[in-house]
Amino acid sequence: MTDDLAADAAHPVPSTPRPGKTLLLSLFAGFAVFAYAFDQLTKIWVTTTMVEGERIEVLPPLLHWYFIRNSGAAFSIGENVTWVFSIIMAGVAIAILFQVRKLGSIWWALALGLLLGGALGNLTDRLFREPSFGMGHVVDFIQLPNFAIFNIADSAVVSAVSIICILTLRGISLDGSRHVAAPKEKAEDA
Repeated sequence: MTDDLAADAAHPVPSTPRPGKTLLLSLFAGFAVFAYAFDQLTKIWVTTTMVEGERIEVLPPLLHWYFIRNSGAAFSIGENVTWVFSIIMAGVAIAILFQVRKLGSIWWALALGLLLGGALGNLTDRLFREPSFGMGHVVDFIQLPNFAIFNIADSAVVSAVSIICILTLRGISLDGSRHVAAPKEKAEDA
């Protein structure tokens, strides 16, 4: 048995190599910039080509562009406390930047990049759109049947949260390590 352990030590089982920090940070930054730029460019397109309240059928009855300015959060909740959402989004962005140094997984780089890009996309609207700094209305324009009207930043945030939930359920930590639950002992052994 000792010889078997020595043989195993001499020939370790190859593990899946983890991507380097530079690659992960590049992917994170790339996904964040993509989500942010795509969001802002689509909002510029909507505000320059549509009139507020205008509705365009894209793939009827499934998809419409419907330009609104949302003064609240999802489903227009919290319309009178928009500044709170500005603070929350800024806090989320700062928290993400503190966590990025722990990145060890491409999937976490994707999720955190999308989350940061989406948060910054809507934060930009809150800070710089009418009616005032920190109280700006978010441009929403994507409408699905029987659902809220949303934008690309919202899509990025929801996609990120979905990926994070899947990673968490699969036991994959931010650093890329995998936590597997110990098998339950049989009732007879207990």
